[in-house]
Amino acid sequence: MMKKIMKRTSAVLLGASLMLTTVVPVIHAEEQTQPPLVPSISNWAIGTLNEGEKYGIYPTEWYFDGFLQEIPVDKVNELLALTEKKIASLGLAENKQYKPVSVKNDNTRGDIVKRLYNIVARYDLPVGTDAVQFMKEHNILQGSPNGLQLEKKATTQQAVLLAVRFIQSTYALAEQGAKGVAWVVEDEDTLVYLLGSIHLGTPDLYPFNKKLVTAFDEADALLVEANILDTEGLQYYTEKAMYADGSSLKDAIAPETYAKLEQVAKLYDLPMEELTMQKPWMLSSSLSMLSMDDSFGMTPQEMAMHGIDIYFLLNAQLQQKPVIELEGTKAQVDMFEALSPEAQEQSLVAVLDSIINPSEENQHKILQEWFTSWKQGNVEAFAKSFQAMEGESSEFNEMLFGLRDEQMAKKIMNVLEEKKGTYFVVVGSGHFLIDKNIRYHLEKNGYNVKPFYQ
Repeated sequence: MMKKIMKRTSAVLLGASLMLTTVVPVIHAEEQTQPPLVPSISNWAIGTLNEGEKYGIYPTEWYFDGFLQEIPVDKVNELLALTEKKIASLGLAENKQYKPVSVKNDNTRGDIVKRLYNIVARYDLPVGTDAVQFMKEHNILQGSPNGLQLEKKATTQQAVLLAVRFIQSTYALAEQGAKGVAWVVEDEDTLVYLLGSIHLGTPDLYPFNKKLVTAFDEADALLVEANILDTEGLQYYTEKAMYADGSSLKDAIAPETYAKLEQVAKLYDLPMEELTMQKPWMLSSSLSMLSMDDSFGMTPQEMAMHGIDIYFLLNAQLQQKPVIELEGTKAQVDMFEALSPEAQEQSLVAVLDSIINPSEENQHKILQEWFTSWKQGNVEAFAKSFQAMEGESSEFNEMLFGLRDEQMAKKIMNVLEEKKGTYFVVVGSGHFLIDKNIRYHLEKNGYNVKPFYQ
């Protein structure tokens, strides 16, 4: 199945980039394995912390370990070292007149402010010479009714918030941040932003370009393929993905396919009794994501939680912004369910083969290419990569493309024709890049789809 695609990469890349439901198993697994503890965080800080979690500058386990208490020396050093690395990755020109301000390393709020300032002051940016003034002007240092409390020992939460705001501010000041592959289409009274997503991600993709975030913040609603934060859709996925009639996977696949599954189960130390309860399409998704374990120094769960869609879905939830589904989890599950037994087994075989005999041009390399071109906003490079993956006509291929793009385009046109205001669309990047994609259908119907960055 899809020989041209499989020569290039494993099935996970295409599926995870074009079907949001392929990340449902790992999102669900993440929820199941979270510590049964209540995190010690302030409600007013949730939005900033949600942003900071994507930066890779602190582990979320800190939430359960004295987060509202004084930050230990080892934690503040780790936080600031990773923050410094994040800023250094921008490759900014150095400030030849740089002279660090004096610090005491006493973990007070004021001292952490100065240590953060010393990170940015070494670069050629307009940051002035007063650390506290710079932090106040850029809303990094925020006071309380009791003032700035610079001499008070910082809690872990306070230190993390300072670092997160500092990174956001520095990236904006340097006019940096991931741009994404994005377009805009409008009529007399409706503006629609179109963002191509990757359903998996890494901290290197964050933070996003300020222009992109501002477009989302100003939008009246978020439009996505499927809202995988919706518990009803998640329940439907779980029900449909498992055998419930007394049969099992062994009854649905060939003996040689089953033997390959046993080989992979042994490789990953997975219990066959649990694997055989999953339908082939579900197992394909689960195993393809599992095969990525540690490929970026991250678990599949972490990569799924760093996906572009999840970022915007969580922010829409925090901002109480309406979420409109262009397809829905149920519809995507039904697409998999509608695949013939032959197509489902072919998909499973492709994933098993990619695990047993990894190709030289592996998924890590190709995903890294995608992340790099997405971050740069290089639509041409991203499109070239996707188009190179287009394979032979197949049942699975036809499910991914074609009708889905036409139907999603119709719903976007309905928004343009029937609604007023600003809307932000996030769907898999391939739906804007593969032949006869969403943009094609919009333009075919008379709409002018322009690049977001001009």
